Amino acid sequence: MKNLLLLMGAFIMWGSAYSQTPVYKNKTAAVEDRVEDLLERMTLTEKIYQMNQWAYGQNTNENNFEDKVRDLKPEIGSLIYRSQSPVFRNQIQKKAMEESRLGIPIIMGFDVIHGFRTIFPIPLAQSCSWNKELVKEACSIAAREAKLSGIDWTFSPMIDVARDARWGRVSEAYGEDPYTNAVFCVEAVHGYQGENLSDRYSIAACLKHYIGYSLSQGGRDYQYSDVSGQTLWETFMPPYEAGVKAGAATLMSGFNDISGVPASANHYTLTEVLKEKWGHDGFVVSDWGSVQQLMNQGVAKDMKECAELSLMAGVEMDMVDNAYLDHLQALVDEGTVPMATIDEAVRRILRIKFRLGLFDNPYCEELPESKRYLQPEDRKVAAELSAESMVLLKNASLPGQENTVLPLSASVKNIALIGPMVVDSFHIIGFWEGYGDSKDAESILEGFKKEFAGKAQLNYAKGCDFDGNNEEGFAEALAMAEKSDVVVLCLGEQRNWSGENGSRSTLALPAIQEKLVDEIKKSGKPLVLVLSSGRPLELVRIEPLADAMLEIWQPGTDGGSATAGIISGRINPSGKLSITFPLTTGQIPMYYNMRRSSRPWGKQGLYKDISSEPLYWFGHGLSYTNYSYGNVKLSATQIKMNEKIIAEVEVSNDGQMDGKETVLWYINDPVASISRPMKEVKFFEKQEIKAGQKVVYRFEIVPERDLSFVDSKGDRHLEAGEFNVLMGNQKVKFELVE
Repeated sequence: MKNLLLLMGAFIMWGSAYSQTPVYKNKTAAVEDRVEDLLERMTLTEKIYQMNQWAYGQNTNENNFEDKVRDLKPEIGSLIYRSQSPVFRNQIQKKAMEESRLGIPIIMGFDVIHGFRTIFPIPLAQSCSWNKELVKEACSIAAREAKLSGIDWTFSPMIDVARDARWGRVSEAYGEDPYTNAVFCVEAVHGYQGENLSDRYSIAACLKHYIGYSLSQGGRDYQYSDVSGQTLWETFMPPYEAGVKAGAATLMSGFNDISGVPASANHYTLTEVLKEKWGHDGFVVSDWGSVQQLMNQGVAKDMKECAELSLMAGVEMDMVDNAYLDHLQALVDEGTVPMATIDEAVRRILRIKFRLGLFDNPYCEELPESKRYLQPEDRKVAAELSAESMVLLKNASLPGQENTVLPLSASVKNIALIGPMVVDSFHIIGFWEGYGDSKDAESILEGFKKEFAGKAQLNYAKGCDFDGNNEEGFAEALAMAEKSDVVVLCLGEQRNWSGENGSRSTLALPAIQEKLVDEIKKSGKPLVLVLSSGRPLELVRIEPLADAMLEIWQPGTDGGSATAGIISGRINPSGKLSITFPLTTGQIPMYYNMRRSSRPWGKQGLYKDISSEPLYWFGHGLSYTNYSYGNVKLSATQIKMNEKIIAEVEVSNDGQMDGKETVLWYINDPVASISRPMKEVKFFEKQEIKAGQKVVYRFEIVPERDLSFVDSKGDRHLEAGEFNVLMGNQKVKFELVE
């Protein structure tokens, strides 16, 4: 009996202690219960701190960790964490957990755009691979490296459909097509976030820049965006809606002014669409300074009004402006901002922190760099994605020969490597390089040395710089070309010529680089242009001089071997353009899914001084093997609105080399209640086809998904009538009936 009483007493004491544990600290409680319990315990000041993000940690080292941590306010909601040190990160988090009254962890964010330390090709290049699985894997690797350095949250993917390549940030998007951006957005979200946000190596994704930012007038960054309702819903919304449905934890509001209502003060997009129509339950963070910049855009008179407009529109977290920190208390006191609005904003922020597991596992692993970064298997993925992203734009046959210039034949024993990109290991990584280090990056020269060791002599000359007018290196370069069997001329952009604040008035390479092409052409040797850039280039003057052209984009840390492998023929190029290369900058806008002209006959309305065709359309890309296409077959020629139809095509590899081929399926709606684009990508698939083999590509057409359209208010319509499936140069008609 005595033992029983003791046991009962212990149980009562344990139960009493357990009942005193706050629900928000109970790991087994539901997330929503934990959020509400914590919210009820917070003061207004504590809530406001959660709604602010500061930048922190730049240039830190172990000697000043302690001083930096001492200066930090432990109640802050988020930090842009500018350090690779998990030790420093844990010291910061420890202060938040132990020195703030309620022990609310800080969410650490950083711009992990195309890799953290292992740097992958820029997103524009990634989309040219058309390899969804590889892009997802790259994002997963980036997430793991970031997480092991203390990052919980990346400001990626950027899914601004980009059609004006003068805008530098075209490099960060997945090209000119809404569907393509949507598909790679979903893969990126799944790659970053994994199966569950609380998984060991998962970080939160952030869809940016919501919305219409890439329509910046004239391609000038941060400028006004004149976005019609139809364009907003038809072009810009689809990738964001797909990302929200895929579970993206957060979004970032843009810098841009959307037809008179700035993105960071736009109640329609941030609340009516995102939260109410789509049901997003995460939070929105402003872009850097975009709350304060409402004054520059002429819709707010001071910082206090900036804070009011952004929060009431639907921006829950203020990035670096301190507008919320300085003014929300007064706005609540005077009744301008309801307490319920504050609570809802904090609720959304806490929800993501709980889902990330930060309350239960606030600290990250402290592993040495050798176990965090640049693992051999990760670099293999980086090299593979680099290779599949590269696009063979041109590959001509030499006079009197049947074989094309590329791949180089075994008879080539002397290769001239010329140009400013040859030995570069900095610009080749690309903008938004995370913590990528040029010391880790492989140059084109290094890649060629590995590829052609014992096979060919490499003759290098720089020729010229990226820019300027110094032609002193031309003579040496020409001499190198003349004593070689073939010339590989490596040109391109510096990393900061694209990316944020990287607007350019022309897509042409600097005149000094074009002059170098003219000079080297005098050698009479086969000329291969290797182009590294963050955008499409204007090649109208140099394309006729080249026998072959390979666009390698900004391929990251492992682009050198990928480039050399394609030139040698070890790798069969499989990239296709996700963005159109205009013939000249003056053709912009030029994209594949434009609407039809009212006068399509003759040359009505076309340019009088140049061709109205681009140099290379969206979807262009050559291979070293030959693919032949059978006839597209439909499972039916007439279907009802609740039925599906299957389109199939058999593709044969008739060449001597294994390859990977991407089939792009388009839909055309000839007549509708509103005009429709000439064609729209609705599905794509990439498959490997062995030499001499055939594979079947299938596209399941679901009417509500693939044949409907949205109007200027976002309402979806499905109308009966004739449609066309387009694939390659084939067009097959079918009918949708009531």
